[in-house]
Amino acid sequence: MTPETFAPDPLRRALLAGSVSAIATAGAAPFATALAQGTAPRPLPAYAAFKDAGSMIVHSANTIETRRGAATAGALTTVSQLYVRNNLAPPPASIVAAPDDWTVGVEGVKRPRSFTVRELKAMGSQSLAMVLQCSGNGRGMFPSKPSGTPWQVGAAGCVMWTGVPVRDVVRALGGTLAGLPFMTGTGGEVLPEGINPKSRVERSVPAAAMADALLAWEINGQPIPLAHGGPLRLIVPGFTGVNSVKYLKRLAFTAQESDASIQQTDYRMTPAGEASMRPADPSVWQMPPKSWIALPLADTTGLRAGPVTVQGVAFCGVNAVRQVDVSTDGGATWQPARLVGPDLGRFAWRQFELTLQLPAGRHVLASRVTDAKGNVQVENRVENKGGYLNSSWRDHAVTLTVA
Repeated sequence: MTPETFAPDPLRRALLAGSVSAIATAGAAPFATALAQGTAPRPLPAYAAFKDAGSMIVHSANTIETRRGAATAGALTTVSQLYVRNNLAPPPASIVAAPDDWTVGVEGVKRPRSFTVRELKAMGSQSLAMVLQCSGNGRGMFPSKPSGTPWQVGAAGCVMWTGVPVRDVVRALGGTLAGLPFMTGTGGEVLPEGINPKSRVERSVPAAAMADALLAWEINGQPIPLAHGGPLRLIVPGFTGVNSVKYLKRLAFTAQESDASIQQTDYRMTPAGEASMRPADPSVWQMPPKSWIALPLADTTGLRAGPVTVQGVAFCGVNAVRQVDVSTDGGATWQPARLVGPDLGRFAWRQFELTLQLPAGRHVLASRVTDAKGNVQVENRVENKGGYLNSSWRDHAVTLTVA
């Protein structure tokens, strides 16, 4: 295939207007107070030592959250402020020392073969902005306290990936074989000796997701670091982060979903109260419409009666954002907010803002997004055993006291 670079028009316009870093940091000043939230952070693990420690909350070596407001300061989240979630310990750091030598096998196509990243780069590239969000983002808001990291809103960010479209790779290999309805990605993590092979990181999604998927080697214009899946990551836009498999070693079109535990008995929308997750329950795939207010925060001090500018972000999975509404009375009434900043495409988030006249007293601020197809962010969370897909506008509301 002839090398070529593709970019959606809104993204191209944004890039022409300034560098990736400029877009990512635009508007950071109004969010600076969010970085002072919380106590001194715990130490970052070595593979994520490049992170902005003041913006991060270290839950564990494999779960690092961004403080509310920090990652939403621009149309793109800086890599230094992007959350980290790994289901297994990352592979050795040596794999990112020579990223172009990394290989991935492609199966379930008419001419299966392996590629180096170097060979993939020669096939062309596309840049795509996308919200990356952990399936459990918002789990900490569930009263049932599901097991797992108690994320608030900081297991999400909007970043730009660059790589070759999966559809182009498949086309070059003669297309997929018949009767293979799933696209399955296998990660390159090394399982400790004696561990059940079903503990591997391997996720299956509907094969139709291939239309938008990338085999990516860059994030925000730089090589993907180990913390985020370098040298090569499968990117499935509009789906939760677990489906964008890190350290990709195998991409296969398959007749069945993976038999790995992470597919069969994890990341399922199993009702709360069940003893375990069940393969028959819906898999955690596409993200529903979601938004939240980044500023002001509930602990913002010195608020006085008068004008207050509300800022936040909204995204809708595989669909574009159409509008965002804001309420100051816990959802009794709503008024439209203004979408601000560049539109980087339907998989990216949109920033919004609205200046309100707030009298003295207590106010419950909430945001609610509607996507291009008319789907509206839900009021209440869907209760489930794993604490997944919390998109409740009520859970994400902010209570302010104005003097």
